[in-house]
Amino acid sequence: MAGMSLGSSYHVGRSAPGPQPARPLSPARAAAPLGRLLLGAALGHLLALGLTCAVFVRTYPGQWLDGLLLPRAERGGGYEQQTVLVGPARTVLATFGNPTLLVALLGTVLLLGALCRRLLAGVVGVGMVVCAVVVAGAVKSVLPRPDFQIVSSSTHNSFPSGHVAAATTLLLAFMLVLPAWARRWLAVPGAAGVSLIASATMITGWHRFSDALGGVLLGVTLFCLAAAALAAGRRGDAGQGGAVGPRREPDGAVWRRLIEGAVALAVLLWALLVVMPGLAASVQPGLLVAIVAVTGATILAVGSVVFLVRSADFLVPTRPRARAQRHPEAETRDGGIVQT
Repeated sequence: MAGMSLGSSYHVGRSAPGPQPARPLSPARAAAPLGRLLLGAALGHLLALGLTCAVFVRTYPGQWLDGLLLPRAERGGGYEQQTVLVGPARTVLATFGNPTLLVALLGTVLLLGALCRRLLAGVVGVGMVVCAVVVAGAVKSVLPRPDFQIVSSSTHNSFPSGHVAAATTLLLAFMLVLPAWARRWLAVPGAAGVSLIASATMITGWHRFSDALGGVLLGVTLFCLAAAALAAGRRGDAGQGGAVGPRREPDGAVWRRLIEGAVALAVLLWALLVVMPGLAASVQPGLLVAIVAVTGATILAVGSVVFLVRSADFLVPTRPRARAQRHPEAETRDGGIVQT
């Protein structure tokens, strides 16, 4: 009896209890912070859009500042600026407004989405561009512009710019379908392209400064909402191959980002040194300030959202491979081993 009482109370083959390793964060929970950040960014840009509208459209100082930056022409009462850049600006707008080019660009978004396993993101990106045009047109037709009897202003409302909103969302649609490393290289030239279109709308008198700024803010707001929706939709598929949310990066990524940032900064400084002298000699001071301000706002807005989704991916989940045949020895729930 004594010998029997000295035996172990554990079953044969059962492992001793010990500390359990920490479980990794589930993909769904890892995606949640990204979705919240994007929704917060969307809310922030929406508030900035509303504030821009309230100040520049609904108040006397705002309309006066718009007129100071882009004064009306002495003859004809239009807003076309007296500069040699009017012709090139019209060419830029005519080219961008060509339906064939727009269809080709949207088709490229879908094609890249299909090739890069981001077809859903491509469809969302195309819908984002269409939504930007529709929303901008609806706001312009519904929003009244008070008449404060300002000589340099008119009661015709053109806030926000549909051209600038379309250009912004088109750029950000490519951000949805491209891999993370390609987004960073497209951000600077893409923001420059949006700034070019925004500047062209102001030079030709199609839009005021506030209209161009509102178009950028509208486009970025729609992108943040679209990216948040994609992140939320990928949570359930993340464990099956759909990458979403911030991912752990190697230590060398920090240095790579610093190098890329230095290259982008060098390109911007070079562009300023090349473009600014000729631009300053060709336009009035108010128009120059408006162009620089819109360009800076565009770079800041695009750069901020690209930074938010820097480690996120919107891949379509792949089907899980057939599970390999299990080993004849399988663990029991309490840690023991069952022999078959």
